Amino acid sequence: MVTRLTSRFFTTAVAIFVTASSFCFSQSQKDTINETEILKVEVYKKNFKEILPAQTLSGEQLERLNSQSVADALRYFSGVQIKDYGGIGGLKTINIRSMGSQHVGVFYDGIQLGNAQNGVVDLGRFSLDDIEEISLYNGQKSEIFQPAKDFGSSGSIYFQPKTPNFKFNKKTNLVLRLKNSSIDLFNPSFRLEQKISDKISASFSSEFLQSDGVYRFRYYKKYPDGALAYDTIAKRFDSDIKAKRFETSFHGTMNNGTWNVRGYGYISNRGIPSAIVNNRFDGRGQRLIDENYFVQANFRKKLFRKFETQFKAKFAYDYTKYIDTVSSIKIQNQYIQREVYLSSSNIYSVTPDWDVSASFDFQYNNLDADLVNFSFPTRYTSLVSFATTYQWKKLKFLGSVLGTFVHEDVQLNAKSPDRNIWTPATFLSYQPFDSKDFTLRAFYKRIFRMPTFNDLYYTMIGNSFLEPEFTNQYNLGFTYHKDFNHQNFKALYFKVDGYFNKVENKIIASPTGNMFRWMMLNLGEVEILGTDVNLQGEMHFGKLKIKPLINYTFQRARDFSDRGETYFGHQIPYTPWHSGTFSLMSDYKDWSFNYSFVYVGERYDGQQNNIQYNYIQPWYTHDLSIQKKMNWKSHQFKASFEVNNIFNQYYDVVLNYPMPGRNFKLILSFTL
Repeated sequence: MVTRLTSRFFTTAVAIFVTASSFCFSQSQKDTINETEILKVEVYKKNFKEILPAQTLSGEQLERLNSQSVADALRYFSGVQIKDYGGIGGLKTINIRSMGSQHVGVFYDGIQLGNAQNGVVDLGRFSLDDIEEISLYNGQKSEIFQPAKDFGSSGSIYFQPKTPNFKFNKKTNLVLRLKNSSIDLFNPSFRLEQKISDKISASFSSEFLQSDGVYRFRYYKKYPDGALAYDTIAKRFDSDIKAKRFETSFHGTMNNGTWNVRGYGYISNRGIPSAIVNNRFDGRGQRLIDENYFVQANFRKKLFRKFETQFKAKFAYDYTKYIDTVSSIKIQNQYIQREVYLSSSNIYSVTPDWDVSASFDFQYNNLDADLVNFSFPTRYTSLVSFATTYQWKKLKFLGSVLGTFVHEDVQLNAKSPDRNIWTPATFLSYQPFDSKDFTLRAFYKRIFRMPTFNDLYYTMIGNSFLEPEFTNQYNLGFTYHKDFNHQNFKALYFKVDGYFNKVENKIIASPTGNMFRWMMLNLGEVEILGTDVNLQGEMHFGKLKIKPLINYTFQRARDFSDRGETYFGHQIPYTPWHSGTFSLMSDYKDWSFNYSFVYVGERYDGQQNNIQYNYIQPWYTHDLSIQKKMNWKSHQFKASFEVNNIFNQYYDVVLNYPMPGRNFKLILSFTL
């Protein structure tokens, strides 16, 4: 009863927020100013390149990569592994440079998305329709004017939602979109932007997604010696989904400053794709019901000529219900997470080439569950960061130190001890030539991640005395970026990074004397040696524009936890030695064409021994899309047709979780 009432309360709160935005739309006055475009204000911006450049996809690039969710788009970044459990509604997580999903900070509109329960953010619930840019940073941003949270991850993903943009004296923008695919997908959405005044704008977007999730796949089983036992074609029946997403935001400018408020809601009821084992192809009766809400705000202002400040705040509420009606033990568990986050950041320019910053964050996390003998944990986290950047001729330096102070309370059982940890990071870049086209760079960072609530307190499994999991990152690379004044060849971008990462106190699940009871332990030590390569270009041949993009990753990620184990020095599960992507975007008048190729090399499954029985063959997909733009009066109409997995390859990203074969998608978009 309490759960239902709480859920209704937050649903009502978000509805009120949405109604308020609609009211503001209706109250807007007629604008008499000739220039009505509202632009994002960059109050603080240094006039030099980032020390550590990000991998970025933005604008139409995102629309043309045959991607349903942000997880699909991230496949085109080097050094990234996506865990995809199949279908539209299957869990999708990201791993950067083999350090684990919990080491990845995921930020939405500048504030981190949290999950204190398991440390994993399901990227499948975020649509690309409202995303303007996706950026990936190894280590951290080169920027020091940011919350302390931004310094606290081994790698970071930033999703920048679209901000209202008005042209030609328009006060209202409306985009209607419909997606339909051969996997019985029905996915309508819209985005409404309204100019309230010269300094205030608002937006509201909503999306409905429904699919039965039925698709054909290939299933095979091997004998222990690696020989093929049988091979068959079947259908996936437990990947259905029905989901609703809605989002509203307000944006404003002021003298030397900006502000915004954003509300987000996501409600889904989906089947959980089960592992296909023992010739069982029917649905397993496992379902997941989600309700995710958050409201967040950002205020940024330059108070003095050399001093600027910003404040961020967020409240999040997450409800999860897991149902399994088929297993011998019927399961129906409910979880509620609450999060409160506050941040204050400040930057001071000592000289034109020297900046210093200080940030303070506070975060509250709470988890309720209806499990027997559950601990009901509450976590209080305080973070403080100090950072500086300095530029001397061709040399740029960034140094930061992060202090993390964690205190936890529980209602039952033993609690995790308090943590007070300081972690440093150092970044350097150097331009050896007078030309600024070529840049050398290096960085070192030590950081950690706290054990999750599941690691510490999950009934019969958790271990409240787990130590944090630390990573040490070393990176050396170079960047070459050249614009050409040539008739055909316009630009070339080349980036290479070599890195060594070491993970200490890696948290693993280990069996005890009772085979039916496992326990979380600090036993792991992993060393990762790798190389990332990015190559981009731009060519023009008359009205034909071509943009190729190549990403390649080599990784040797080995387990050195225990010399006495047979898997000592073996490649860790699901980490390929070689992976890469190739995409080719071309434009001719109102036509657009995109081809993309994704390759993941040989690897081993979730078993730790690199033996033939655990071997997984490489997989690759070819995707094509074509788009036509048409104008009617002052409105634009877009029609896109996509063919995914052209050659109908049957493959698993995660063993026994088959992915869809060849499928088609039609996207219609109309802009008012």
